[in-house]
Amino acid sequence: MRCLVPSRAALLLALCCVTAAAASYAEAVDATVQVRVTRLGKPTGQPAGSAGVAVWLTPLSPSTEDVSRPKPGHYRLVQKDKKFTPHLLVIPTGSSVDFPNLDPFFHNVFSLFNGKRFDLGLYESGSTRTVHFDHDGVSYIFCNIHPEMSAVIVTLSTPYFEVSPADGSITLHAVPPGTYEMHVWAEGSSAQDLNALSRRVVVTASQKDLGVMDVTVDTHVPAHKNKFGEDYQDPKDSLY
Repeated sequence: MRCLVPSRAALLLALCCVTAAAASYAEAVDATVQVRVTRLGKPTGQPAGSAGVAVWLTPLSPSTEDVSRPKPGHYRLVQKDKKFTPHLLVIPTGSSVDFPNLDPFFHNVFSLFNGKRFDLGLYESGSTRTVHFDHDGVSYIFCNIHPEMSAVIVTLSTPYFEVSPADGSITLHAVPPGTYEMHVWAEGSSAQDLNALSRRVVVTASQKDLGVMDVTVDTHVPAHKNKFGEDYQDPKDSLY
């Protein structure tokens, strides 16, 4: 049997590829963004300060696209005390989310508007349903029984994302040098305003500060319909 031995040129090419990939990872930096939120209207349980804003980078450089594919994960959006926790969840595309019911009564989680559309039906205390989020988008999550319950899941095809804390300071970890489109999402901001905030940025070892993003949100949350497109029944008439 003839043994095929790689040529010296092939070995050198393979070594260069490995070296280049290692260098790409080694040069990754932590990029910073400062979010400043102006909240209009009467607060209705919205996050304090500049919390609750998602910022992410979409690679535009060919050199970063190959190393920027996010790894799907498994997440939880808990139902407890007639609330979803966390209220905002940002996940890589292809991830799965568990919806455990930790309340002593039934819930019916659904999302029939944007992003991932699903209806988990009525399920009891102590049980869990799971949804696979297979494409990018913003999913608005509600309960068909309790109108006060709401959450948002943002699904992204990039690993470079974070949600702002109250002080608005965001660090995007391990970003390879390159050119990116920086995006922002905040509940209560219009799509037009959010699109206007998107901008192209360049990340290098010496250029890690991506500046300030001023976001205006309307804290008045309009009433939503149930999964049948109807008004919710009066809570005092509910069995749950």
